Amino acid sequence: MTQLNPTKNDLPSDLRQQMVDLLNARLADAIDLFNMTKQAHWNVKGPNFIALHELFDDIAERVEAHADLIAERAVILGGIAQGTSQAVGEASTLPPYPRDLQDAHGTVDRLSSALAAFGANVRKAIDAADEAGDKDTADLFTEVSRSIDKDVWFVEAHSARFA
Repeated sequence: MTQLNPTKNDLPSDLRQQMVDLLNARLADAIDLFNMTKQAHWNVKGPNFIALHELFDDIAERVEAHADLIAERAVILGGIAQGTSQAVGEASTLPPYPRDLQDAHGTVDRLSSALAAFGANVRKAIDAADEAGDKDTADLFTEVSRSIDKDVWFVEAHSARFA
């Protein structure tokens, strides 16, 4: 835990520190998810390649935007966003993504699982921020949650083709 930077934000410093820690935990997951999504985008093979390739790229862009929102909120509250590869590697709670995965069916399954795991963590963060009294951070996580749920749906829709 690093010392908070001074700010005129009126949230108490202990609450801001708690939220910075929560935000950085989800930031690690978001950056890891972005990397997984790009891995899937680059390597997927099989039926509907172009549809999946383009979908994964669109999702990666949205996840990158979520990571940016999360990081900026941590800094707004006086913290330091922890987004280096080393920090992400140490802090991500998402299951590792297979480096050699290429087939469309496996990729759809693993990526939808990663998105769903991130979504579950974000919903826990909504509750934690709300219970702590930071409605703005809870709202940010709610926005991310809605978007991730939609992306889970988009990816899962492709699994019906493989059933």
